[in-house]
Amino acid sequence: MATVFNFVILIITSFSSFLLSTAVSKTASGDVNLWCNQTPYPEPCKYFMTNNQRRNTFVPKHKSDFKKLAVELALERTLRAESNTKTLGSKCRNKREKAAWADCLKLYEDTIQQLNKTIDPNTKCTDFDRQTWLSTALTNVETCRTGFVELRVSDFVLPLVTNNNVSQLICNTLALGNNDTTHERHNYYKDGFPRWSGSVRPNVVVAQDGSGNYRTIKAALDAAARRSGSSRFVIIVRKGIYRENLEIGKSLRNIMIVGDGLKNTIITGSRSVGGGSTTFNSATVAVTGDGFIARGITFRNTAGPSNHQAVALRSSADLSVFHRCSFEGYQDTLYVHSQRQFYKECYIFGTVDFIFGNAAVVLQNCMIYARRPMSNQKNTITAQGRTDPNQNTGISIHNSRVMASADLVPVLGSFQSFLGRPWKQYSRTVFMQTYLGSLVDPAGWLEWDRNFALNTLYYGEYRNFGPGSGTGQRVRWRGYRVITSATEAGRFTVANFIAGTSWLPATSVPFTVGI
Repeated sequence: MATVFNFVILIITSFSSFLLSTAVSKTASGDVNLWCNQTPYPEPCKYFMTNNQRRNTFVPKHKSDFKKLAVELALERTLRAESNTKTLGSKCRNKREKAAWADCLKLYEDTIQQLNKTIDPNTKCTDFDRQTWLSTALTNVETCRTGFVELRVSDFVLPLVTNNNVSQLICNTLALGNNDTTHERHNYYKDGFPRWSGSVRPNVVVAQDGSGNYRTIKAALDAAARRSGSSRFVIIVRKGIYRENLEIGKSLRNIMIVGDGLKNTIITGSRSVGGGSTTFNSATVAVTGDGFIARGITFRNTAGPSNHQAVALRSSADLSVFHRCSFEGYQDTLYVHSQRQFYKECYIFGTVDFIFGNAAVVLQNCMIYARRPMSNQKNTITAQGRTDPNQNTGISIHNSRVMASADLVPVLGSFQSFLGRPWKQYSRTVFMQTYLGSLVDPAGWLEWDRNFALNTLYYGEYRNFGPGSGTGQRVRWRGYRVITSATEAGRFTVANFIAGTSWLPATSVPFTVGI
């Protein structure tokens, strides 16, 4: 399968490279400058667009033509970066470098897929889809860098992996996109989603007592991988504590896992940065297969606060849904890594940055509990990771409740808790019509590193209530605002922020469309 995939990619790349080369190589430098000067990073654009072996006289006349060429250029450079990265495995000097390097291989492979989808004429998609996939591509490259930094091994292999202009070239494609795409409501995603009416008919049942088809969830996922096609595959997981680290990869599309309720079906692991994993690879469950649905399950990481970043669930799955699930950890519990995601009636427990990532995600009617952190720590509920102003990503928390967990209540006066802090330059988070408990510090939000991102972030609060909702003593950052306009708040609803009306109805998971 991998060989066939690589061959197809090679053909696509060769053809794309040919088009790119013939399209712009012989273009007069002034014409290339005209187009490239419209991008945030004109110099690599000019250099790579004019330094090709093949020559032709074609000049792109329209922005859409140039954008396609820009994506093809980013794809070409990403393929070279992936190839180069593969050769660097033998240069890794220790397990931590090897762990970060392994993440980069996965992330570059996924970036190639995202860029291919964006320009594939056979992919039925909207401009909103394309901007989502380009946003994911950029997030992947940033995640590759992050692994080396957090494991403190950024001095040797990292420059060799990332010195390739890929991030800049993807940023250029994002800048050429149309961000005003929230009006698109095409129902492109209706196929493959189940209806929740009545009982769900499983393809397989997992039960630890042997009464089902399999005793482990991994075995059920292996069975799903053997199915022909990518139609909905339903796995029922009976009550029990499943000590498994699961990766539901890109090839496992349209998987649905249904538990016996979040108190009964628990998937647990203990990987952590303190234990030598990257944050990306610490997840108890990691999902990248599009169209994933989970219901009635607890995802848990038991590494504890002293091991720092330790993810319970990471989702990079486009159009993924989590309904009546629980996510339990301390630092970095729920990693909403990328793509479009929806969480309904879920419970999230943690301490530091415990809802984080760079997806376009809405959490609706969720219960968010800050736990007791380590001494001298502050609780931060969110750490959103948007690195480019043209990414259509952010965290929207709507009609939910933010409260202290049972272990924090007795010592509430000893620890500060904040709604979030800016992990990346263009961090974007909103709390709307949400109950904020007394644990929320009057300032509301916390700096990441002195003045970093305070002018470029977007943090908003809209009609929240409860003892922690007063905005009179909130931070005075340029990027923070008390939202008073329903129109502005409406940008972060299910309908607009994740185009939910085009794909959520088919899941039959209940949701509120607007404010």
